[in-house]
Amino acid sequence: MIQRDSLVSFLNEYLEVGSIGDYSWNGLQVEGTAQVEKVVCAVDSGIETFAAGRDAGADFIIVHHGLFWKKNDPRIIGWAKKRIEILLKNDLSLYACHLPLDRHVVVGNNARLLAILDATITAPFSPMEGNNIGWIGEVKESRSFESIVGRLEKALLSKCTSLAFGRRDIRTIAAVSGGGGMGCFNDALAAGVDCYITGEETEVYHIAKDAGMNVIFAGHHASETVGVKALADIVKKECKVEAEFIDIPTGL
Repeated sequence: MIQRDSLVSFLNEYLEVGSIGDYSWNGLQVEGTAQVEKVVCAVDSGIETFAAGRDAGADFIIVHHGLFWKKNDPRIIGWAKKRIEILLKNDLSLYACHLPLDRHVVVGNNARLLAILDATITAPFSPMEGNNIGWIGEVKESRSFESIVGRLEKALLSKCTSLAFGRRDIRTIAAVSGGGGMGCFNDALAAGVDCYITGEETEVYHIAKDAGMNVIFAGHHASETVGVKALADIVKKECKVEAEFIDIPTGL
């Protein structure tokens, strides 16, 4: 068991929630019971996630995508009211960490994607909101593009969409989970890496082909399961509290 406020302080410090500007209200978003016996980690907020956390006996839910975003309508009405009701009725805390979790050098989504491939982080990648969100990694011995795709699919339990337009033997890899978009793709081109990994598909087929760039789209959701999964292990180890990852796939 751990005090809620102690857990929040640990997460704020460990995840360095102030390290990068964000459009998510990172940190504790909904305050629940003061004592925490079990933590559940998941990718997304939503009724399904909150119900799964409740049914698992959680007191505290950590998500990558929280309820509150700086550009969204803040009113708690309609479907938004139904979301928050399940938290309040069950005295569940909700903690959100968006870009700081993407960029964390240990449990971050991008660091974990590179770790799946046994790639060592060598440089920051893709600046956003005052800091990098991604990382560039390098493998000791070159790997085939096909083996990289296969390893990601096995680890993420997700089918990747790949554009095999670059060199066959891969050494350097840039990773940005979720929706990297055209901006991160252009950053990968400028960095001259052998392969770029992101989550969400972007219409870069012809540019990648003409530029000779390998691209892997691993799925927005799947590419962001790795951070909260690793964070659950850290919370369990460092905070001496029960913690588990719950996956609710979206197929996207």
